[in-house]
Amino acid sequence: MIELLQVEKRFAGQLVVHPLSLTINEGEFLTLLGPSGCGKTTILRMIAGFEQPTDGQILLDGQDLTELPPNRRDLNLVFQHYALFPHMTVEDNIAFGLKMKKLSRTEIASRVEEAVAMTQLTPLVKRYPHQLSGGQQQRVAIARAIANKPKVLLLDEPLGALDLQLRKNLQTELKQLQRSLGITFVYVTHDQEEAMMLSDRIVIMNNGQVEQIGTPREIYATPTTLFAATFVGENNIFSQDGRLFAVRPEKLVLLRDSQGAKRTGVIEDVLYLGSLHKVVVQLDNEPMKVSIALDFKDERPWGIGEQVGVGWQSQDEVVIGA
Repeated sequence: MIELLQVEKRFAGQLVVHPLSLTINEGEFLTLLGPSGCGKTTILRMIAGFEQPTDGQILLDGQDLTELPPNRRDLNLVFQHYALFPHMTVEDNIAFGLKMKKLSRTEIASRVEEAVAMTQLTPLVKRYPHQLSGGQQQRVAIARAIANKPKVLLLDEPLGALDLQLRKNLQTELKQLQRSLGITFVYVTHDQEEAMMLSDRIVIMNNGQVEQIGTPREIYATPTTLFAATFVGENNIFSQDGRLFAVRPEKLVLLRDSQGAKRTGVIEDVLYLGSLHKVVVQLDNEPMKVSIALDFKDERPWGIGEQVGVGWQSQDEVVIGA
């Protein structure tokens, strides 16, 4: 659906997005994930047409968009800060873009009704933005975008301003909405959990460069770089014989003594997290600490200051590049 061909972006001569080639498939939920300032929003804005690439091409469904203005691209952008018209009702906000396109009154009415039903806003159509909660306003912004029936929906941290519980609810709704619409979603977030939950594929960005592209499972189970290994989920990084490898906390085993252990250390903390217990061990003769996740069925008492062994299976080591 979207192809980026060696797209790069410079601001004042500074390279902020290194040459990037990426194919986004039709109906895919693709997330650009990375810390603030890594270039992910710049990529989204280049696809939308609000930024011009310094070099490279952007294709949508085979058509070259690179020189086209935003209003001539068959896609819509949903911002973190909703950008609703305060003097218009929910209904009028959603219909605004359709009126600009000079669609017939009946077509507008049917598209608004459909978008409102999909985003569960039917009882709120006569309200104004100031009468809505943050989550409801965000739903209006999404309804307005999908009423246009774009080929692609671009979402820039759309849930960033919401509190945690509301985010969780809207994440589930967004995923279901994307499935039922079949529209390609390109999503920007710095929240790894959100990316893991929503995406078909994730592009991990760091300093304007792609660190790794893969499904949530691939990204978690087989990170290819040190950044990818430490940015998504918790990880323990070991160095041995000139190589770096990662072992996830749930793959480490806590032992009462050093027999069969690959490392030894002292328990520094024991954390109770409901369905999970976590033990933090300061390794002997090494500056690093490791985090070990214990199954909630593991009721063995572990004490701070206790000398322990740490073991793991060799097949659980994921060798990573720098």
